[in-house]
Amino acid sequence: MPGRTLPTLTQAEVEQHSSERSCYVTIGANVYDVTEFLESHPGGPELILDYAGKDITEILKDEISHTHSDSAYEMIDEFLVGFVVQDKLKPNGKVQTQIVDSQINDKVNEFVHPRTGMSCEEDLSRDTDYSSDYKTHKFLDLSKPLLMQVWNGGFKKDFYLDQVHRPRHYKGGASAPLFGNFLEPLSLTPWWVVPMIWLPPVVYGTYLTYEGFGSASTTAMWWLLGFGLWSLLEYTLHRFLFHLDDYLPDHRAALTLHFLLHGIHHYLPMDRYRLVMPPTLFVALATPFWKLAHALFYWDWNIAVAIYCGGIFGYICYDLTHYFLHHQNLPLWYKGLKKYHLAHHFLDYELGFGVTSRFWDTIFGTELPMTPKAIKTK
Repeated sequence: MPGRTLPTLTQAEVEQHSSERSCYVTIGANVYDVTEFLESHPGGPELILDYAGKDITEILKDEISHTHSDSAYEMIDEFLVGFVVQDKLKPNGKVQTQIVDSQINDKVNEFVHPRTGMSCEEDLSRDTDYSSDYKTHKFLDLSKPLLMQVWNGGFKKDFYLDQVHRPRHYKGGASAPLFGNFLEPLSLTPWWVVPMIWLPPVVYGTYLTYEGFGSASTTAMWWLLGFGLWSLLEYTLHRFLFHLDDYLPDHRAALTLHFLLHGIHHYLPMDRYRLVMPPTLFVALATPFWKLAHALFYWDWNIAVAIYCGGIFGYICYDLTHYFLHHQNLPLWYKGLKKYHLAHHFLDYELGFGVTSRFWDTIFGTELPMTPKAIKTK
């Protein structure tokens, strides 16, 4: 890599950049301004801010947190802004040097997936060069509305599925245009909209069933049954509806519907406004289950509503978990689940359908292997 002229900084100067407005980190002697990357970091901005103004050499290698691959180090090179000198030395303002650091070259050689070219979750947040990507793959131009490109693209199903499961990342963490017209806001949903809209009806419906049963224990029994059924339904919908890949008709209408329903999430998995289900789509999917609950338990309205409310609460937990798996640092017991779900995106979309749990993947034999050797063997 050619040399660049960059300023030198003291450690004290680096430590002054320790906020979300200006966030520097160091790896050895190299100083990186990662301010713009905060919101795009798969672990969430808080994880980086915990090390703002500090050296991150050890945490990058920490197996408990997440061992970072070569791609992560290549990504951070883009944010290099200077070099650290000892505080007792007076900075000379500029230094001419090769961007080489033995600590950076001491990397972990992880498996690179032959289809996606990815090896770790950080790859999901690497900005895609729109022009280069379009010229190389002849698929979608990220600078233009996507849905009509799918409709008019004339893509064969095999080509479409291969491309839509090669994750891209829209620059700056923004959302790529889907409709490009007045319908665009309907496709963008902040995570907090889900509990804000759906928790009040769940609470009200639960209260009505409690009044109807006249018993908290009876209400809780049916409500918890609905909550448990959601876990199976989550797996079933993800596997057999959202990933109806092999059974899709080779027709542009089917491919466009697939893209709208779930394909765009695999194409742009780190889009924070397309990680939870838009209310309009949720109503369309939830209405048949409302009718099904009342058809199955036609003799008692309270049972149907209690089960349904428990299921909707399970959905709320699922959507929030899905968002946080993509965009927040999580407690230790969730880190494995986060790595598992993101591997579903960049390693093998045909396995690993559980989002809130691996339980049903284990039961039905669709568990995603998490070792390079196992992935190669598959």
